[in-house]
Amino acid sequence: MSTATTNSIAKPQVLLLQPIFPSFESALSPKYSLLNSRESSLPLTSFLSAHAHSIKALITLDPIISIDASLLDQLPSLGLVCASSAGVNHIDLDACRQRGVAVTNAGDRFSADTADYAVGLLIDALRKVTMADRYVRNGLWPIEVNYPLGSKVGGKRVGIVGLGNIGSHVAKRLEAFGCSISYFSRSLKPNYPSYKYFSNVLELAKYCDMLVLTCALTAETRHIINRDVMSALGKDGVIINVGRGALIDEPELVRCLKEGVIGGAGLDVFVNEPEVPTELFQMENVILSDHRAVTTPESFQGVLDLVIENLDAFFAGKPLLSPVSY
Repeated sequence: MSTATTNSIAKPQVLLLQPIFPSFESALSPKYSLLNSRESSLPLTSFLSAHAHSIKALITLDPIISIDASLLDQLPSLGLVCASSAGVNHIDLDACRQRGVAVTNAGDRFSADTADYAVGLLIDALRKVTMADRYVRNGLWPIEVNYPLGSKVGGKRVGIVGLGNIGSHVAKRLEAFGCSISYFSRSLKPNYPSYKYFSNVLELAKYCDMLVLTCALTAETRHIINRDVMSALGKDGVIINVGRGALIDEPELVRCLKEGVIGGAGLDVFVNEPEVPTELFQMENVILSDHRAVTTPESFQGVLDLVIENLDAFFAGKPLLSPVSY
């Protein structure tokens, strides 16, 4: 047997359920034997059966692929699910807990870039930046002089739904614009005494001019933004979503935008990505984005480093760097 083969066998085996970026592969492959099910001619069940007892860790890159009980049952030796996303709603945490499988996520590596993007969407929604771009590109500037004015950012009352890593970064940035910050979270955050706390999203919406959604998607937060909340926000209200699409009742959002129940939205995430409700395409008061709030070269590098650090810690029997509580 060749030295190269021996070294490959000696590496811990890590399962991939989807292709990874070349930079991920080149950084991981010196230490780990990457088993990519997509590159095998075997059906997934057969592929997993062939490697079931040697796979100790799994990397999940795409939240669209579910890590559920049926998959975990096929991997009896699995000890770690390493997610490259901040959200873990695609992972059955109860099933992992029952099987003693640890879960890690992206921690705070996406937080700053996602917060930047959320603020960008908010500014765009208020000041009508992309609308102005279309106005100029379509040759309307010399013809239509009554272009609608945008609204000032400073002084707005902004409600953050989920004052975690991303939400706190959003709040910090908007404070610099002179915005008043309030938030809804599972509990009061003592580290932010200057922010007004609401234990109810409906009351937060009544108080605020706009909502920024940054919380995780759970059974409790699914459709946390419903018609009642949008009605409470009001006809000039704006919703920014960089969390998960299902935080909002999407059909109701479309209806509320059509009916003028709220004033506008900046949406980076949707329920059935990459599908987007087509009614939104014709709405000038909506900014649409293809789930790219987290994506910069810097954030990718940060997540890659964290994935490697978590894998290294797991196989060395050391504490994980970004464990997910369940």
